[in-house]
Amino acid sequence: MKVGFLGLGKLGLPVALAVESKGHYVCGTDISKSTIDSIKNKKIAYKEIWVDDYLKKTNLEIFDVKGVVKNSDIIFVPIQTPHEEKYEGVTRIPKERADFDYTYLKEGMKQLSDEIDKNGENKIVIIISTVLPGTIRKEIKPLLSEKIKLCYNPFFIAMGSTMRDFLHPEFVLFGVDDLEAYKVCKEFYRSVTNAQLYDTTIENAELIKVSYNTLISTKIAFSNTIMELCHKLPNTNVDDVTNALKLANRRLISGYYMDGGMGDGGGCHPRDNIAMSYLSDRLNISHNWFEHIMKQRESQTDWLADLIVENSNGLKINILGKSFKAESNLMLGSPAILLHNILKERNIDSNIWDPIIDGDYSSYSSKYKWSSEPQLFFIATKHEEFNNFPFYPGSTLIDPWRYISTNKDIKLIRVGDNKK
Repeated sequence: MKVGFLGLGKLGLPVALAVESKGHYVCGTDISKSTIDSIKNKKIAYKEIWVDDYLKKTNLEIFDVKGVVKNSDIIFVPIQTPHEEKYEGVTRIPKERADFDYTYLKEGMKQLSDEIDKNGENKIVIIISTVLPGTIRKEIKPLLSEKIKLCYNPFFIAMGSTMRDFLHPEFVLFGVDDLEAYKVCKEFYRSVTNAQLYDTTIENAELIKVSYNTLISTKIAFSNTIMELCHKLPNTNVDDVTNALKLANRRLISGYYMDGGMGDGGGCHPRDNIAMSYLSDRLNISHNWFEHIMKQRESQTDWLADLIVENSNGLKINILGKSFKAESNLMLGSPAILLHNILKERNIDSNIWDPIIDGDYSSYSSKYKWSSEPQLFFIATKHEEFNNFPFYPGSTLIDPWRYISTNKDIKLIRVGDNKK
């Protein structure tokens, strides 16, 4: 099958390579010249498993929008629907709430629709973008040519493992607007994955996508609350508690995202909770659940800042990690950056360093005198590199992940581990 992509960024490119790996012809376009140059040069700036290897041998063809329309049977649209920076999750939550920004999606879909009209043939168009319920019918469909056969197919992937998650999903979600188009899409997906296809209305699919993301946030917020309780209750350990809860795989679903640590991050979870909080207010529901998930995330980060201050004892403060999750170089929505900003808000100086983003340990060690005097270190991102970090004797280390091996020469505080 001939498959096109209107957007080859952090989501579009890995999925395009995944589709190509299953034997399909793939082409695409992107409004960003730097993105196109990266693909042509076979080198991307972000960390994604498998992508570098597949990019070296890809036959992916780059066209303009007209070329994508001409050379595709199915066109995926992974155009971003961003929030403003203040809703990203690296600063405190502002008082006002807002929907996502659909400007890029609307402009892209209008351009695509015009080209499909000019081409004169019916085309199946699959929107991937995250939107709030009702958006596609209200904001997108009025812009579209009758020659567009529309489906909504948001993915459940994580940045850093997009190709793997696309090829091996828990399930494939389809919001169906055109039954004949959906039949073709089902045939396409049978060549990609054995996962179950779940078809429903577009509005249901829109709601399922944001509900999925915010349920992850709920589990993380709950687990981090348990971590704080365990840090204050004698003879308790958060991992012992959550490991027991993970065994309840009938009533509590699964153990994923059930570990105490930092708040959730990335380009989806914080912003999706903000958007769902906006929708809850707009619909005047009885209790704004999503508001309190985000407030817990912020309050917990405030508490971790308190923990740093309580244990600093005049030591210089260092935050280890900037990315929103381990083994990634993406900082979007990072709780590590939020912690750094909260300390800055309190007029507390702190250094922040990430081995994957910043690299070059030696120059930072010399700059911050890590190897010459005791300091306080807080591990904000669970990079494995920190297990080999040469903490200077007499330093204090706060580990909210409880994964650092014990070092007798430092004061190690395992957050949420209060067992004797």
